[in-house]
Amino acid sequence: VQLQALGGGLAQPGGSLRLSCAASGRTFSNYNMGWFRQGPGKEREFVAAISWSGGRTYYSESVKGRFTISRDNAKNTVYLQMNSLKPEDTAVYFCATDALRERAFLASVAAVYDYWGQGTQVTVSS
Repeated sequence: VQLQALGGGLAQPGGSLRLSCAASGRTFSNYNMGWFRQGPGKEREFVAAISWSGGRTYYSESVKGRFTISRDNAKNTVYLQMNSLKPEDTAVYFCATDALRERAFLASVAAVYDYWGQGTQVTVSS
């Protein structure tokens, strides 16, 4: 299984970025997907997750209302639309795929996810 995250870069506070993560090597549409991030000097933290069908989403409190996770199962791709960016959103962002096929709940714990993308840097600064 391979995950390739793209779309990071530099944004100003209040700006937007859209991350994408293309998956291969597994039936993408059968697995929940998640986004995590790791800021400078911080531990990796959960950002958002989406169910295998795309019908359910789950966000951390720190990004709720600003970020939107979505997926296109026809393109084997999951997205993270990030609006109203803040300097504290600066981090390396990782996409990950759940280890269990069609898990009934959306997990915020990293240990539930078995394959990870390489990460893409997001920097929010004026």
